[in-house]
Amino acid sequence: MSDLPTAAEMEEIAGSAAPEGPGIVLCECFARDGLQHEEAIIPAEAKIAMIDRIADCGFRRIEITSFAHPQQVPQFADAEAVLRGVRRRPGVLFKATCPNPQAVKRALAAREAGWGPEEISLLVSASEGHSQRNLKRSREAQWANVAEMAALGRDAFTLVGTISVAFDCPFDGRTPQERVLEDAERFASLGVTRIAIGDTIGSATPPRVRDLIGWLHGALPTATFIAHFHDSRGTGVANTLAAIEAGLTHADCALGGTGGHPSRIAYGEGFTGNTCTEDLATALEAMGYATGLDMTAVAAAGLAAEQLLGRRLDSKVIRASPKE
Repeated sequence: MSDLPTAAEMEEIAGSAAPEGPGIVLCECFARDGLQHEEAIIPAEAKIAMIDRIADCGFRRIEITSFAHPQQVPQFADAEAVLRGVRRRPGVLFKATCPNPQAVKRALAAREAGWGPEEISLLVSASEGHSQRNLKRSREAQWANVAEMAALGRDAFTLVGTISVAFDCPFDGRTPQERVLEDAERFASLGVTRIAIGDTIGSATPPRVRDLIGWLHGALPTATFIAHFHDSRGTGVANTLAAIEAGLTHADCALGGTGGHPSRIAYGEGFTGNTCTEDLATALEAMGYATGLDMTAVAAAGLAAEQLLGRRLDSKVIRASPKE
């Protein structure tokens, strides 16, 4: 007797569609986090064209600018011009970073004018050492800052809170899980509904990611956690996938693995880069997760990012493409 399926069984197998994988929302961060440390100022028109190309890929969340003071971050002196210039699309949310209350007021003015972002992001460090070095203030002073920003913006925007050094700090060592939960709960108490878990120096491992994310989910089930992993040790994709397997449905990434800390930074491991969009999206699609992205358009956007910056970026997928 043959063990091969009969013709009728083959027809039944072929006619049975595989169940659709769960949906994963990727936030493309090239236009803000990816460009923040670029020394050459990218013209607003080029940023707008790139953001429109990114939106054409099917991204539902796009980080597009920062309201940082132009003297501190010259790359985003054109924040208002970029927000005015991008084409709005149903179901696509634009996010802007706000480092202080004055930045939130600029975001509010843009919103009132009809072209502001739908989301704004706020930042805390999970360690005292990183807060003092990176934000130039204590954790408690930053939390007071964040509370003021949340009060200003909670009625106008979806608030996104980022917890930096959620795994390890270059100054204070390993970050206790209890500290991360404490910060997540403080964000939630301020009306911050989305909370990004940041692996700032790229030192996390998949087992640690699964452990922390699973624990946070159980302790604060009402929050929407977001994976934000840097790639200094080449584990950005692996750690993001581990977070998704632990239950996350949202993750940050950047075309070509751009962004992170620049090589001249005085701590960490030099240029880290964000988790690469092209590689992460390809892995998710292969695993059966639905991203809603046009993968051909994503690859084209990755090549466009290389052309815009004038150098080869870090996408393994693009390097492996015969069309590259």
